[in-house]
Amino acid sequence: MEFKYEALDATGKATSGIVNAVNQDAAITALQRRGLTITAFTQSGGKGLLSSMQGITFFGGVKSRDLVLLSRQIATLFEAQVSALRVFRLLAEQADKPVLRQILTDISDDLQGGNSISKSLSKHPKAFSDFYVNMVRSGEESGKLDQTFLYLADYIDRSYELTSKAKNALIYPAFILATFVAVMGLMLTVVIPKIGSVLADSGQELPIYTQIILNLSNFLVDYGIFLLIAFIVGGYFFYRYIQTPAGKLAFSRSQLSIPYVGELYRKLYLSRIADNLHVMLSSGISAVRALEITANVVENDIYERILREAIEAVKAGQPLSQTLGSHPQDVPAIFVQMIQIGEETGQMGNILERLAHFYNREVNAEVDTLVSLIEPIMIVALALGVGFLLAAVLLPIYNTASNL
Repeated sequence: MEFKYEALDATGKATSGIVNAVNQDAAITALQRRGLTITAFTQSGGKGLLSSMQGITFFGGVKSRDLVLLSRQIATLFEAQVSALRVFRLLAEQADKPVLRQILTDISDDLQGGNSISKSLSKHPKAFSDFYVNMVRSGEESGKLDQTFLYLADYIDRSYELTSKAKNALIYPAFILATFVAVMGLMLTVVIPKIGSVLADSGQELPIYTQIILNLSNFLVDYGIFLLIAFIVGGYFFYRYIQTPAGKLAFSRSQLSIPYVGELYRKLYLSRIADNLHVMLSSGISAVRALEITANVVENDIYERILREAIEAVKAGQPLSQTLGSHPQDVPAIFVQMIQIGEETGQMGNILERLAHFYNREVNAEVDTLVSLIEPIMIVALALGVGFLLAAVLLPIYNTASNL
């Protein structure tokens, strides 16, 4: 594949050209190895890299892939000793998406007005989370902004990949189940009533399973609209309930209680906690502040409460492992023991990094296993459902035909 690029060389001189590579990532890597700072990048005859990225929204405003590329570009420009104002001006000029361009322009204006980078980013919470802003603030204080933005890019990339993989594993069975329910609904409300009238006219005694199917069909025909309304109303009130503190807590607990899937979610959240804490502690952010930010982004009420309890314990001088160890149902012993080792040896950052990698691998392995099991299970379940429905209506018809 061919990609057009514009870049700055080591002396700051503008250059442009075409690079051949198997994909976008390989092309960007090849250009960076040449010592070039990329300012614009498009596939030949295609859209710009930023506009072609697809992905779920991360931190509520900018897509994760856009944020990853943006962070890497900022890090590269800082490594090239380009001033902060010029970095954001340059990126604003090259941004293809209007929303991102406006955000970068606003940040540039704030920087020109004398604001720090972190303060400028904090004015755009839909694009840059509290976690992101605090990481940048830490980079400003330590003078390692280029490393900070690389950390952020790697972290967002890992988080996006892990979360999207877990979600995608559940999308397939949900789609198949919804399709099955829709097809069965149409069969029971459109096809079965007509067959039922034929069977009723035959005068034969119907098997119990056929009577069940016909009664279910009659119920859906007569009261299906009320059942649909009840389902919609129930769904609305359920949504309202899970927005309340009690509802969030109940939903979070039920999420962790689902057989097999609950364990997958538990490892996903533990991976997120370990990864967040590792990145922030490694960047010089205090333990209390790191726990506060992690509690805000963990996205599960159970673990948020555990982390907030840990915050108060750490403020009181108690070890983090002690608080985590008081929740054996949600925090495994191995996690607590590793944290305790990190506290005793002073290697908390390394321990958290290993925990994050461990649970990341666990989640990936369990998702792969789940995906491999879902297809045969769904096929068997659908075959049994359809087979029962067909047997219930076709066997009486066959008997009637045989008696003629």
